[in-house]
Amino acid sequence: MDYSPRIIDAFAYALELHDGQARKLSGVPYVTHLMAVAAIVGEHGGDEDQVIAALLHDAAEDQGGLETLAAIRKRFGDTVAGYVEGCTDSYTIPKPPWRARKEAFIERIEDAEPQLKLIVAADKLHNARATITALREKGNAIWREFRGGREDTLWYYAELVRVLAKGWSHPALRDLADAVDALHRRAEALG
Repeated sequence: MDYSPRIIDAFAYALELHDGQARKLSGVPYVTHLMAVAAIVGEHGGDEDQVIAALLHDAAEDQGGLETLAAIRKRFGDTVAGYVEGCTDSYTIPKPPWRARKEAFIERIEDAEPQLKLIVAADKLHNARATITALREKGNAIWREFRGGREDTLWYYAELVRVLAKGWSHPALRDLADAVDALHRRAEALG
């Protein structure tokens, strides 16, 4: 499958929206996460709309809420906007309490279509891998950076694997399950 210039447009838009934003654990430009998620989606057979949505999956949540979602819909279409909407757990700042947001997201994603589950799995896979790396490099101090702390963050990843598996079997899900298992083992080893 070949991609159209829409991919370039989506990357440029993601770069514009997330300019100046950094990953919390590593400090690298946030767009690196978006590129990684898009690559995971593409490598696991996602179509162009899924790859575009992967590039933009945090745009509405982190960069403008419903106004940004409307701009995505206008620029990239209903399918991409629907995927971005499916990846979003809050449109407001300040965000609602962490645990309530995550519980609502888990409940919503459980019966999501496989195309959306792939994007969510890719996002969480990249996040889990980054968390493992940070644990290896910085130890338990990293949990202060997570609103859910150690226990709730580990709970969240395990629940995501469980609900994504409902009616969906996919290599990306197996990769996520392996990463979450490794994250739990590393966290347990550090005490």
